[in-house]
Amino acid sequence: MAHSSVTIQITPQSVPSIPSWMGEVTAVAQVLSHVGILKAIQQRVQFARVRFGHYDVIDFAVVLIGYALSGEPTLKAFYERLLPFGGAFMALFGRDRLPDRSTLSRFLAALDQATVEALRTLFQEDLQTRKAFASPGGLWDRLGQQFVVVDVDGTRQAARQRALPQLKSLPDAHRRFDQIAAPGYLGRKRGEVVRTLITTRFEGSFT
Repeated sequence: MAHSSVTIQITPQSVPSIPSWMGEVTAVAQVLSHVGILKAIQQRVQFARVRFGHYDVIDFAVVLIGYALSGEPTLKAFYERLLPFGGAFMALFGRDRLPDRSTLSRFLAALDQATVEALRTLFQEDLQTRKAFASPGGLWDRLGQQFVVVDVDGTRQAARQRALPQLKSLPDAHRRFDQIAAPGYLGRKRGEVVRTLITTRFEGSFT
């Protein structure tokens, strides 16, 4: 018998689930805010375009960061999972408006090399100021020998695939991943999942 303090409510209304990658995005957003990357992008990277309306470079940059972290196969798939939580996603980065996918496409099409270099330089400068970790982590056996373990997901869903050009001057397009990667598990039906563990003995210092 259920405890008297437990209440169960059900509703026929469909409610989207929070994306599995939202937790990682939350952690990365906190780090970027703490180290000042988000503020630096707003202050140092400027790209004025009237058609972008209320949006700044930082709005498009954080969407692309989230897309990279999500592992979604396409930008369309990423937006479909993100839209129900667009406000919360942008709030993680201190922003209040999620750019439409079409607006993001126009931004990327109009983006000039100077703005790209400004972003690249900013991230490179931040990377160079970071000190290396004293240890890469890993596992230690009973004799004190250290091992570094890397988990490789060999499914097509984990492999980002770009659109293939379709031109008469080019040979027929084909995907190499169709032969070397398994279908994977999409949450609806289980297929063959290929995962590989790489274990490497670690010797020397980590610099």
